[in-house]
Amino acid sequence: MRLLPSLLLALLLALPARAATPPEIRPGPPPAAGLMWIGNSFFYYNNGLPAMVRGLADAAKQPPVRGVMITMGGSGFDWHDVASYFRPDAVGRYSFVGDNVIQFNPKGQLYDIAVLMDCSQCPLHPQLRDSFQATGRQHAATVRANGARPVFFMSWAYADQPDMTAPLAEAYTQLGNATEALVIPAGLAFARAHAERPETPLYVADKRHPTLAGSYLAAAVSYAALYGASPEGNAFTAGLDPAVAAYLQRIAAETVRAYYR
Repeated sequence: MRLLPSLLLALLLALPARAATPPEIRPGPPPAAGLMWIGNSFFYYNNGLPAMVRGLADAAKQPPVRGVMITMGGSGFDWHDVASYFRPDAVGRYSFVGDNVIQFNPKGQLYDIAVLMDCSQCPLHPQLRDSFQATGRQHAATVRANGARPVFFMSWAYADQPDMTAPLAEAYTQLGNATEALVIPAGLAFARAHAERPETPLYVADKRHPTLAGSYLAAAVSYAALYGASPEGNAFTAGLDPAVAAYLQRIAAETVRAYYR
Protein backbone atom coordinates (compact mmCIF):
# COMPACT_ATOMS: atom_id res chain seq x y z
CA MET A 1 0.00 0.00 0.00
CA ARG A 2 1.50 3.33 -1.07
CA LEU A 3 1.21 6.30 1.25
CA LEU A 4 0.07 9.61 -0.15
CA PRO A 5 2.94 12.14 -0.22
CA SER A 6 1.24 14.41 2.35
CA LEU A 7 0.68 11.51 4.73
CA LEU A 8 4.25 10.33 4.33
CA LEU A 9 5.49 13.84 5.12
CA ALA A 10 3.32 13.96 8.21
CA LEU A 11 4.73 10.66 9.42
CA LEU A 12 8.30 11.83 8.87
CA LEU A 13 7.66 15.07 10.74
CA ALA A 14 6.21 13.11 13.62
CA LEU A 15 9.62 11.47 14.12
CA PRO A 16 12.03 14.37 14.74
CA ALA A 17 15.42 14.05 16.39
CA ARG A 18 15.05 13.26 20.05
CA ALA A 19 17.03 12.15 23.07
CA ALA A 20 17.50 8.40 23.35
CA THR A 21 17.01 8.70 27.10
CA PRO A 22 13.54 9.86 28.19
CA PRO A 23 13.42 12.75 30.66
CA GLU A 24 12.48 11.79 34.20
CA ILE A 25 11.44 15.26 35.33
CA ARG A 26 8.21 16.76 34.02
CA PRO A 27 7.05 20.39 34.28
CA GLY A 28 6.27 21.20 37.89
CA PRO A 29 5.03 24.28 39.70
CA PRO A 30 5.39 27.47 37.63
CA PRO A 31 7.74 30.20 38.83
CA ALA A 32 6.37 32.07 41.81
CA ALA A 33 9.08 34.59 42.69
CA GLY A 34 11.45 35.04 39.77
CA LEU A 35 13.39 33.49 36.90
CA MET A 36 17.17 33.79 36.71
CA TRP A 37 18.61 33.06 33.24
CA ILE A 38 22.30 32.12 33.34
CA GLY A 39 23.94 31.68 29.96
CA ASN A 40 25.35 33.43 26.93
CA SER A 41 24.41 35.23 23.72
CA PHE A 42 21.77 32.64 22.79
CA PHE A 43 19.78 34.15 25.68
CA TYR A 44 20.41 37.85 25.06
CA TYR A 45 19.76 38.10 21.31
CA ASN A 46 16.59 40.00 20.26
CA ASN A 47 16.20 41.90 23.52
CA GLY A 48 16.53 38.75 25.58
CA LEU A 49 14.69 35.49 26.05
CA PRO A 50 13.38 36.50 29.50
CA ALA A 51 11.45 39.42 28.02
CA MET A 52 9.74 37.15 25.50
CA VAL A 53 8.84 34.55 28.12
CA ARG A 54 7.45 37.34 30.28
CA GLY A 55 5.43 38.61 27.31
CA LEU A 56 3.87 35.19 26.78
CA ALA A 57 3.18 34.82 30.50
CA ASP A 58 1.62 38.27 30.77
CA ALA A 59 -0.61 37.66 27.75
CA ALA A 60 -1.75 34.39 29.34
CA LYS A 61 -2.49 36.29 32.59
CA GLN A 62 0.01 34.28 34.59
CA PRO A 63 0.97 35.81 37.97
CA PRO A 64 3.80 38.31 37.42
CA VAL A 65 7.34 37.24 38.32
CA ARG A 66 10.61 39.08 37.95
CA GLY A 67 13.23 37.97 35.49
CA VAL A 68 16.94 38.63 35.19
CA MET A 69 19.57 37.66 32.62
CA ILE A 70 23.14 36.95 33.71
CA THR A 71 24.94 36.33 30.44
CA MET A 72 28.37 36.55 28.85
CA GLY A 73 28.95 36.13 25.13
CA GLY A 74 30.51 32.75 24.38
CA SER A 75 30.31 31.64 27.99
CA GLY A 76 29.97 28.10 29.25
CA PHE A 77 28.92 26.69 32.60
CA ASP A 78 32.44 27.06 33.97
CA TRP A 79 32.53 30.82 33.36
CA HIS A 80 29.73 31.46 35.85
CA ASP A 81 30.04 31.81 39.61
CA VAL A 82 26.45 30.81 40.31
CA ALA A 83 26.77 31.03 44.09
CA SER A 84 27.58 34.73 43.80
CA TYR A 85 24.35 35.37 41.92
CA PHE A 86 22.33 34.43 45.00
CA ARG A 87 24.25 36.55 47.51
CA PRO A 88 22.07 38.91 49.55
CA ASP A 89 21.43 42.47 48.40
CA ALA A 90 22.90 41.85 44.97
CA VAL A 91 21.14 40.52 41.85
CA GLY A 92 17.57 41.87 41.84
CA ARG A 93 18.02 44.19 44.81
CA TYR A 94 16.28 47.03 42.98
CA SER A 95 14.38 47.76 39.78
CA PHE A 96 13.94 50.88 37.67
CA VAL A 97 10.25 51.72 37.41
CA GLY A 98 10.46 55.13 35.73
CA ASP A 99 12.85 57.90 34.77
CA ASN A 100 15.50 57.87 37.50
CA VAL A 101 13.07 56.10 39.84
CA ILE A 102 14.40 53.10 41.74
CA GLN A 103 12.18 50.61 43.50
CA PHE A 104 13.94 48.50 46.12
CA ASN A 105 12.62 44.98 46.09
CA PRO A 106 11.67 43.28 49.35
CA LYS A 107 14.31 41.14 50.98
CA GLY A 108 13.93 37.41 50.83
CA GLN A 109 13.66 34.83 48.06
CA LEU A 110 13.82 36.78 44.78
CA TYR A 111 14.31 33.84 42.40
CA ASP A 112 12.84 30.37 42.68
CA ILE A 113 14.05 29.02 39.31
CA ALA A 114 17.46 29.31 37.66
CA VAL A 115 17.63 28.41 33.96
CA LEU A 116 21.15 27.40 32.91
CA MET A 117 22.68 26.88 29.46
CA ASP A 118 26.23 25.81 28.62
CA CYS A 119 28.06 27.06 25.53
CA SER A 120 26.61 25.78 22.27
CA GLN A 121 29.38 23.23 21.68
CA CYS A 122 30.38 22.41 25.26
CA PRO A 123 28.11 19.37 25.83
CA LEU A 124 29.65 17.67 22.78
CA HIS A 125 33.20 19.00 22.57
CA PRO A 126 35.79 16.31 23.45
CA GLN A 127 37.70 18.76 25.67
CA LEU A 128 34.64 20.23 27.39
CA ARG A 129 31.92 17.56 27.63
CA ASP A 130 33.20 16.19 30.94
CA SER A 131 33.14 19.72 32.36
CA PHE A 132 29.55 20.09 31.07
CA GLN A 133 28.40 17.19 33.22
CA ALA A 134 30.53 17.98 36.28
CA THR A 135 29.91 21.74 36.35
CA GLY A 136 26.23 21.27 35.52
CA ARG A 137 25.84 19.04 38.58
CA GLN A 138 27.73 21.53 40.71
CA HIS A 139 25.53 24.42 39.57
CA ALA A 140 22.35 22.41 40.17
CA ALA A 141 23.47 21.73 43.74
CA THR A 142 24.32 25.41 44.24
CA VAL A 143 20.94 26.55 42.97
CA ARG A 144 19.14 24.12 45.30
CA ALA A 145 21.29 25.18 48.25
CA ASN A 146 19.92 28.69 47.70
CA GLY A 147 16.30 27.59 47.76
CA ALA A 148 15.68 27.58 44.00
CA ARG A 149 15.08 24.92 41.35
CA PRO A 150 17.65 24.32 38.60
CA VAL A 151 16.40 24.04 35.02
CA PHE A 152 18.62 23.25 32.03
CA PHE A 153 18.06 24.83 28.62
CA MET A 154 18.78 22.43 25.75
CA SER A 155 20.36 24.55 23.02
CA TRP A 156 19.96 23.97 19.29
CA ALA A 157 22.17 22.62 16.55
CA TYR A 158 23.93 24.98 14.17
CA ALA A 159 22.04 25.48 10.91
CA ASP A 160 24.76 23.72 8.91
CA GLN A 161 25.33 20.96 11.49
CA PRO A 162 21.91 19.39 12.12
CA ASP A 163 23.54 16.22 13.42
CA MET A 164 24.26 18.14 16.65
CA THR A 165 20.58 17.94 17.62
CA ALA A 166 20.31 14.39 18.93
CA PRO A 167 23.57 14.34 20.95
CA LEU A 168 22.75 17.74 22.47
CA ALA A 169 19.32 16.43 23.44
CA GLU A 170 20.87 13.32 24.96
CA ALA A 171 23.53 15.23 26.89
CA TYR A 172 21.06 17.67 28.42
CA THR A 173 18.52 14.95 29.19
CA GLN A 174 21.13 12.84 30.97
CA LEU A 175 22.25 15.86 32.99
CA GLY A 176 18.65 16.73 33.86
CA ASN A 177 17.96 13.18 35.02
CA ALA A 178 21.19 13.02 37.04
CA THR A 179 20.32 16.25 38.87
CA GLU A 180 16.53 15.76 38.99
CA ALA A 181 16.15 18.97 37.00
CA LEU A 182 13.71 19.99 34.31
CA VAL A 183 15.11 20.33 30.77
CA ILE A 184 13.68 22.83 28.27
CA PRO A 185 13.82 21.10 24.83
CA ALA A 186 14.45 24.18 22.70
CA GLY A 187 16.91 22.37 20.44
CA LEU A 188 14.34 19.76 19.48
CA ALA A 189 11.86 22.51 18.59
CA PHE A 190 14.40 24.10 16.24
CA ALA A 191 14.91 20.74 14.52
CA ARG A 192 11.17 20.14 14.21
CA ALA A 193 10.49 23.62 12.81
CA HIS A 194 13.33 23.42 10.31
CA ALA A 195 12.19 20.01 9.09
CA GLU A 196 8.60 21.13 8.62
CA ARG A 197 9.10 24.65 7.30
CA PRO A 198 12.73 25.42 6.37
CA GLU A 199 11.67 28.68 4.73
CA THR A 200 10.99 30.19 8.19
CA PRO A 201 14.41 31.59 9.17
CA LEU A 202 15.46 30.66 12.70
CA TYR A 203 19.14 31.63 12.35
CA VAL A 204 20.99 34.81 11.49
CA ALA A 205 23.83 34.74 8.96
CA ASP A 206 26.32 33.08 11.32
CA LYS A 207 24.06 29.96 11.37
CA ARG A 208 24.21 29.85 15.16
CA HIS A 209 22.42 32.76 16.76
CA PRO A 210 18.64 33.16 16.60
CA THR A 211 16.57 35.46 14.46
CA LEU A 212 13.55 37.06 16.09
CA ALA A 213 11.57 33.98 15.05
CA GLY A 214 14.23 31.71 16.57
CA SER A 215 14.19 33.55 19.89
CA TYR A 216 10.40 33.50 19.88
CA LEU A 217 10.35 29.74 19.31
CA ALA A 218 12.83 29.24 22.16
CA ALA A 219 10.70 31.46 24.39
CA ALA A 220 7.51 29.57 23.51
CA VAL A 221 9.17 26.25 24.38
CA SER A 222 10.50 27.76 27.62
CA TYR A 223 7.07 29.09 28.52
CA ALA A 224 5.43 25.71 27.87
CA ALA A 225 8.03 23.87 29.96
CA LEU A 226 8.25 26.33 32.84
CA TYR A 227 4.54 27.00 33.19
CA GLY A 228 3.20 23.63 32.10
CA ALA A 229 0.86 25.45 29.72
CA SER A 230 0.52 25.48 25.95
CA PRO A 231 1.55 28.70 24.18
CA GLU A 232 -0.96 28.03 21.39
CA GLY A 233 -3.35 30.93 20.90
CA ASN A 234 -1.22 33.33 22.94
CA ALA A 235 -1.73 36.95 21.90
CA PHE A 236 1.92 37.96 22.38
CA THR A 237 3.77 37.77 19.05
CA ALA A 238 6.96 39.81 19.76
CA GLY A 239 6.29 41.76 16.56
CA LEU A 240 6.21 38.70 14.32
CA ASP A 241 3.52 38.16 11.73
CA PRO A 242 0.64 36.55 13.69
CA ALA A 243 0.59 33.56 11.32
CA VAL A 244 4.31 32.94 11.90
CA ALA A 245 3.88 33.30 15.67
CA ALA A 246 0.97 30.86 15.63
CA TYR A 247 3.06 28.36 13.69
CA LEU A 248 5.94 28.63 16.17
CA GLN A 249 3.53 28.30 19.09
CA ARG A 250 2.27 25.03 17.62
CA ILE A 251 5.79 23.71 17.08
CA ALA A 252 6.68 24.59 20.68
CA ALA A 253 3.60 22.86 22.08
CA GLU A 254 4.12 19.73 19.97
CA THR A 255 7.80 19.54 20.92
CA VAL A 256 7.12 19.83 24.63
CA ARG A 257 4.38 17.18 24.50
CA ALA A 258 6.60 14.80 22.54
CA TYR A 259 9.70 15.33 24.71
CA TYR A 260 7.98 14.71 28.01
CA ARG A 261 6.14 11.76 26.42
